[in-house]
Amino acid sequence: MSKITARFHVSVVDLLKKKQAGTPIVMLTAYDYSMGKLIDQVEAVDVILVGDSLGMVCLGHNDTIHVTLDDMLHHVKAVRRGVNRAMLLADMPFMSMQIDHATAVTNATRMMQEGGADAIKIEGASPLLLEVTAHLVQSGIPVMGHLGFTPQCLQTMGGFKVQGKTLESAQLLIDSALKLQDAGVFGIILEMVPSEVAQLIRDTLRIPTIGIGAGLGCDGQVLVTYDLIGQFPDFLPRFARRYANVGVTIQKAVTDFAQDVATQRFPKEPDESFHFDKAQLPALTQYVHRRQAQRAEDGMESDLYADAQLYTPPVESTVSST
Repeated sequence: MSKITARFHVSVVDLLKKKQAGTPIVMLTAYDYSMGKLIDQVEAVDVILVGDSLGMVCLGHNDTIHVTLDDMLHHVKAVRRGVNRAMLLADMPFMSMQIDHATAVTNATRMMQEGGADAIKIEGASPLLLEVTAHLVQSGIPVMGHLGFTPQCLQTMGGFKVQGKTLESAQLLIDSALKLQDAGVFGIILEMVPSEVAQLIRDTLRIPTIGIGAGLGCDGQVLVTYDLIGQFPDFLPRFARRYANVGVTIQKAVTDFAQDVATQRFPKEPDESFHFDKAQLPALTQYVHRRQAQRAEDGMESDLYADAQLYTPPVESTVSST
């Protein structure tokens, strides 16, 4: 009888132990198989998040609101194929949790069964979301919370703004964090929160806090990998540090390739090509000539694009305004 070897993942318990030991938790995002596999091979990374930030860095949206459940499932499945060690955490997209408990359970179940996620992340701590979170946890689904700046509430927050800067708003953040802990989340991401407030939340909670733009006062840190490596050219948030600039490297590689193609330096013969048996090449050439002659005789060699040569683009007229 063959032995079954269980696949090891970083677990919720492992993250709790790291908080208790004071060992920082490392989290990064991934959106496809190859990036997920590369990051997973770095053993210092504890959690790989398939974030709905993919709507901006992969799909070209201006925000995360347009990301659908099907979008998320597509990318989570791809990352799952490359991740064998780190915890795979999946964002639940806009309005996938807020309709009712049954829909929330269905969508979260799909993310784990179809997508292969180890846990899910939910933004916010409204009374409805607290109920949903508690229901999911009681159903056996691990949930991570997300407070501070929550991108899915971009419009109601009035843009990309730091949260918890006033006494009242900071107290609200602390209360929300405690409510999420009571609902059963195993950790909370704090985004764009003053470091002092983040540290108070960390010291108040039994569960880990992961910061993004929340200073050193958290149990761990997360960044969007495309920001970290310079692959997203549109903008770099203040809290993100660029450790590499692969965008420039990619552009140079594409430029070099285009030049080599234009000057016929790519592909290099014979190293980068495959070759037909030279002894059989004359016979194959004769076969091609016979086929061409037969097709011409059958009237099958008409030029489908002959009319295109007669097309002349119209010259745009310049109209001066008065």
